[in-house]
Amino acid sequence: MMNEMKNKKYYPWLVVALLWVVALLNYMDRQMLSTMQQAMKVDITELNRAEAFGALMAVFLWIYGIVSPFAGIIADHLSRKWLVVGSLFVWSAVTFLMGYADSFNQLYWLRAFMGISEALYIPSALSLIADWHEGRSRSLAVGVHMTGLYVGQAVGGFGATLAAMLSWQSAFHWFGIVGIVYSVVLILFLYENPKHGQKKDVKQTSESKSSLFSGLGVVLSTWAFWVILFFFAAPSFPGWATKNWLPTLFAENLGIPMSSAGPLSTITIAFSSFVGVLFGGWMSDRWVQRNLRGRIYTSAIGLGMTIPALLLLGVGHSLLAVVGAGLLFGVGYGMFDANNMPILCQFISSKYRATAYGIMNMTGVFAGALVTQVLGRWTDGGNLGFGFALLGIVVAMALFFQLICLRPVTDNKE
Repeated sequence: MMNEMKNKKYYPWLVVALLWVVALLNYMDRQMLSTMQQAMKVDITELNRAEAFGALMAVFLWIYGIVSPFAGIIADHLSRKWLVVGSLFVWSAVTFLMGYADSFNQLYWLRAFMGISEALYIPSALSLIADWHEGRSRSLAVGVHMTGLYVGQAVGGFGATLAAMLSWQSAFHWFGIVGIVYSVVLILFLYENPKHGQKKDVKQTSESKSSLFSGLGVVLSTWAFWVILFFFAAPSFPGWATKNWLPTLFAENLGIPMSSAGPLSTITIAFSSFVGVLFGGWMSDRWVQRNLRGRIYTSAIGLGMTIPALLLLGVGHSLLAVVGAGLLFGVGYGMFDANNMPILCQFISSKYRATAYGIMNMTGVFAGALVTQVLGRWTDGGNLGFGFALLGIVVAMALFFQLICLRPVTDNKE
């Protein structure tokens, strides 16, 4: 009976629903650490230095980035269902174990191991959704899935609140248990797309080693991919900056405690991004029916909105200015985020999309690791707001190249 489920018309959206919860857990488990610094530094004294905290956040990103291309290559050749299930189980177990850490070194290595396990998720999940949703529902499906990431980011913001009510150890324990249990649900209800097993060319099957890395050569020899890679990576600087340092920026600019700044900042970004990905997905799916550059234009509008938002986040010190800038940034970034995989589908064959997105993830995450460490030093020097304002220039460059260079000839490269 369960096998019959995947043949139902509603099943592609059930895939999105199942993976939405995983996306929530993915960002919740990684985000909660950024809001629990105040509670954790009482027991782990190294976290009293912002630079040390930045290093703890950055090690996740460096490991995540290094593993991402390999995760994409693997996802193009193995069952993406089992990669998602295994990834969720392992990072949830790591989250549970972080509740037992009593030193900075233990947190550091657990955070690094979380980077390995979480890297396997996004390339597998997005390529799986793209295969189940073709044509008019692709951007909306990706957008709905992305809302899970933003809701997870918001729920992670309550880590500081839960730590204040119970303890930071209990917060890690309970969030880890939820993910371990949900991995069993995926085993029962998540299915691989039947087309995935038919993706290999006949001549590729004879040599498994060359087949494993053949997609890498195809992706890297596609000139449009390099443009996509740049406009994906450049906005990753402010994207990761808001994930890792926005609670601190809210606390400093508004003069409020982290237990309040954490939920306020993450809910602001999560709510507005939620709106942005849904609106951007809906708008893109309709615009592309009239103009093949519709997805690119939708993404560009979103990026354009983030530029004034970053400037205002950097210099604003009133509740209206800071929260308003956060809302504007979230809507714009959501419109951009919902269309990255759909735009990739216009230039890269379905056989190699996970590989391509793995490379994109690596580049974006490396940008995030760099900006996380730099902003850690700037926070110690009192210049966090100025750093946020400068990131608007980087986004403007990405917007320019996106509009000038990308000209698709199809909405679904075969």
